[in-house]
Amino acid sequence: MTKQSFLKGALILILAGMITRFLGFINRIVVARLMGEEGVGLYMMALPTLFLVMTLTQMGLPVAISKRVAEADALGDHAKIKRILVVSIMITSLTSIAFTILMIIGAPFIASTLLTDERTIWPLIAISPIVPITAISAIIRGYFQGKQNMTPQSIAQVIEQLVRIVCVAFFINLFLPYGVEYAAAGAMISVILGEFISLLYMLHRFKQNKQVKIRRRFFSYLSSSRQTMRELFSISLPSTGSRMIGSISNFLEPILVAQSLAIAGVTATLATKQYGELTGYALPLLYLPTFITHSLAIALVPSISEAEAKNHRKLIHYRIHQSIRISFASGAIATVIITLFSVQILSYMYGTANASDFILLMAPFYILLYIQSPLQAALQALDLARPAMWNSLFGAVVKFVVLFFLASNPEFGIMGVAISMSVGVVLITLLHLATLRKAIQFYIPFKDICKMVLLILLTFIAGTILKETYTLMEPNLIIFLILLVLLTTIYIGFLFILHFITREELKQIPFLQKWLN
Repeated sequence: MTKQSFLKGALILILAGMITRFLGFINRIVVARLMGEEGVGLYMMALPTLFLVMTLTQMGLPVAISKRVAEADALGDHAKIKRILVVSIMITSLTSIAFTILMIIGAPFIASTLLTDERTIWPLIAISPIVPITAISAIIRGYFQGKQNMTPQSIAQVIEQLVRIVCVAFFINLFLPYGVEYAAAGAMISVILGEFISLLYMLHRFKQNKQVKIRRRFFSYLSSSRQTMRELFSISLPSTGSRMIGSISNFLEPILVAQSLAIAGVTATLATKQYGELTGYALPLLYLPTFITHSLAIALVPSISEAEAKNHRKLIHYRIHQSIRISFASGAIATVIITLFSVQILSYMYGTANASDFILLMAPFYILLYIQSPLQAALQALDLARPAMWNSLFGAVVKFVVLFFLASNPEFGIMGVAISMSVGVVLITLLHLATLRKAIQFYIPFKDICKMVLLILLTFIAGTILKETYTLMEPNLIIFLILLVLLTTIYIGFLFILHFITREELKQIPFLQKWLN
């Protein structure tokens, strides 16, 4: 199996992320046009239940498998790799069967009582077979990540989205005559088929590898894998805890926002409108660069795990530093663009610029969000998943406390919600940095902090000049896009001038390798 460098693996994941986001956007357009708002509503109401069940089923195993496989592979311990896979298969088999049955049995209660719409029972039942499929996919994905080969899962992601797009129109049109709830179930079937075909592809790639034969002496490996199970759970359970904290936080947030704004005297209709602008318009723009940082985080876990297994402390520091540098570089340009051109971007995308005040307030703080994923990945790779979970919990609690006190104050209102979100992001990121500092004495050099500040200032100045030029012209989408491309080009120049990207890193990009040698 071809082992990829950290940067090459991350670039493959980033490219796949860009393609799948584009294909996902097309899929959402198809679903919306065929089913309408009511059908999309039923479809979206069922998805959170699925995500919760998938989180509980997988139990954070992809990250744990990635780390433990990378460690074992670095030491040439193929027997341990097999034990990791055997234990993971047994765990996910039991949990996926249990949660699939519970999901089917509990569908009537979830639909009628929790979701308050009995029609969601059909999407819930239709999507339930995906649980064991995603469980197996998670194991294979973690294995390939641990072997530092990001190509199979990247291709599988694209295959999944392509199958969805091809199938979704057929199944929606097939079931739509029976009712919109059946059409939503049809959309869920296309999701299952996408996951299943992508799983078949990954199984094919796994068999091609032929380094690990799972079925041979399966139960003898299982009986001798108690220590391996403990090692997996030491990472997977805190990782699941972190995800559960995020899920519960997302569940409680709109409830607390509504109650706090009601205390401040904001009507329910206005509160819903303001919260929709914040979460539906502003946050998607602020979270836009996170697919890059998420890709870096996935590639970072096995890279650091391998370095730790070989006791390469300098390489661990370099990889964390490298991921922070690249994550910041990807987030800085997004921060400048959405800060300077929030009105134009929101107007072109949504036809309203009402959410621009949220972006202006939150963007400077959310730049820390872009380095949060690599920091959390580094903590997981260093067996510090438990402190990472406590950091996330503490950040969530503080966010909610700030939210209640500010949002319930008429002087802040919905802006108090935006401030609380920013506080949560800043606090968790700083806590992750503090944990790394305590554990391995890692810190961001002052010289690099100065470079980060200078990069932002130079780009902001260049963007301000371009914005003033644009205001003198007739508003035009084509000219606006050209302006953004020009600003991005200038920004890339600043990256080279400030040495944010080194020649050695560029050599790892296949099409630049020959040119730079």
